[in-house]
Amino acid sequence: MTAISIKEAEDFYDNSFAPWIKALDISFTDIGPDRATLRIPASPNINRLGGMMCGQAIMALADTAMVFAVAASAGSFVNMTSVNMQTTFLRPMEGDELFAEARVIKSGRRLVYGEVNMHAGDPEKPVTHVTTSVMLL
Repeated sequence: MTAISIKEAEDFYDNSFAPWIKALDISFTDIGPDRATLRIPASPNINRLGGMMCGQAIMALADTAMVFAVAASAGSFVNMTSVNMQTTFLRPMEGDELFAEARVIKSGRRLVYGEVNMHAGDPEKPVTHVTTSVMLL
């Protein structure tokens, strides 16, 4: 299995994702075997009244992070689609940036199961926990 570099991930992201996802200003902090960590800055465009980040942006980050964890697990960027996404919001996302740590838990021939733990800089204080299934096409 060939490792995926952050540069390769950035190129794939720039060339393959919808403009509204790219408008979230997602960046990559780590990619390794079966995992990827992405971050998104807080901004007035995705914050609700009171400075909380909106759930739609949080879920988009989680879904995007899982794409890269699956690619890291497969060793390349493969066609895939989300099948299921269970999101549990544990606390309001308040802060300067949100981190999404995605990892593959089980990978089958066609179905991949994973989780995304999200925090605002302190992994001991999770903001959101996501479990997800992705189908390889």
